[in-house]
Amino acid sequence: MATTTRSSLASFFLRLGRQVWVRAAIFTVIAVVVALAANYLGPLLPFEFGIDLAQNSVGSLLQIIATAMLTVSTFSVTAMVTAFSSATTTATPRSTPLLIADPTSQNAVSTFIGAFTFSLVGIVALSTGYYEPRGRTILFVATLVVIAMVVFTLLRWISHLSTFGRMADVIDRVEKAATTSFELHAESPTLGAQPAVMPPADAVPVHAEDVGYVTHIDVAGLDRLAHRHGIDVHVRATPGRIADARVPLAVVTGSVDEDVRAGIRRAFRIEHHRTYEQDPRFGVIALTEIGSRALSAATNDPGTAIEVIAALQRVFTRGLAARAVADVDYERVFVTAPALADLVDDAFRPLARDGAADVEVQVRLQKCLASLAASAPARAGVFRDAVRAAYERSRRELDRTDGRMLRAAVREAWGH
Repeated sequence: MATTTRSSLASFFLRLGRQVWVRAAIFTVIAVVVALAANYLGPLLPFEFGIDLAQNSVGSLLQIIATAMLTVSTFSVTAMVTAFSSATTTATPRSTPLLIADPTSQNAVSTFIGAFTFSLVGIVALSTGYYEPRGRTILFVATLVVIAMVVFTLLRWISHLSTFGRMADVIDRVEKAATTSFELHAESPTLGAQPAVMPPADAVPVHAEDVGYVTHIDVAGLDRLAHRHGIDVHVRATPGRIADARVPLAVVTGSVDEDVRAGIRRAFRIEHHRTYEQDPRFGVIALTEIGSRALSAATNDPGTAIEVIAALQRVFTRGLAARAVADVDYERVFVTAPALADLVDDAFRPLARDGAADVEVQVRLQKCLASLAASAPARAGVFRDAVRAAYERSRRELDRTDGRMLRAAVREAWGH
């Protein structure tokens, strides 16, 4: 639950750490520090090196590294951009942020850029006579370490490229993000706040200053604000909803002034695009988009749609198995939890619609929903409703032979 209710500042730094340029900048700073610190470390060592290096020997190695790393860095960035573009056109644009945040790719590019910077700083320092003899020896040892790191990273990067951005890789990444979000939602459907109730008629709405999607709510910050001012905050724009003139961020009971309005607005992060962090519906929507695109006439890839249904089954199975935390941490904040029926509708309705004429997809869909109903008997009615809607839609599209096959699959899956 702590993950879903982290503060806005902690969430900001977490998202910042997933950016490619941040990790590359950190590696670059480390490379500069290591290259320049070599000259200061030499006199501090309690022993003498037995290696006598000419200045050009280290410089030649650094020149080779600089030339090679410039080429490899360019190649790596090109490969990443190609993978992003491929995922956007063949899977869904909503998967691109997950590929950008891939730690293996970020580490590879950052290592290459760091090695390039290290070699450049070393070459410049050598050309100005910056290093003493022992400093050049330490620089040589550091250069060997950098070469070993580059070789290891390059081998790992080449292996990673064999799967990076491929359809199976994209489905796995979206499934993992959707599962994490779903499980956190299942553990704390209201983000640790009180379940939503009908606010009084005189409750004051607080609107966002900009129109956009709510991607994060600092519920703890709202609760502190509510206790400080003696108010109750009823959240209306939950993560994934768009805040505009029609949908306020929240309605407040109690005295509301400009400080309260500003504090409530600060607790909501508004962006142009939805994110996976606190939005369980977005993950299943992204998975379903991959399946829907695969079922389009231009693609005609029912196998991918069947893989997506299997991924959705795993997401819902793990989410339904998670136990909700009964404790309420934020007593003066009220949040509406996303309904399971909405999640099921987001996940399976597009696949039932776009794959209505494909009996293989419909059979897999029936088996998936039957399995989910069996895993959560208390909520089986939601899945039965989805099954009926899918079957009625498909029955009108299939010919007689495929229709009999689908009916047989329904009887086998549901026992009637």
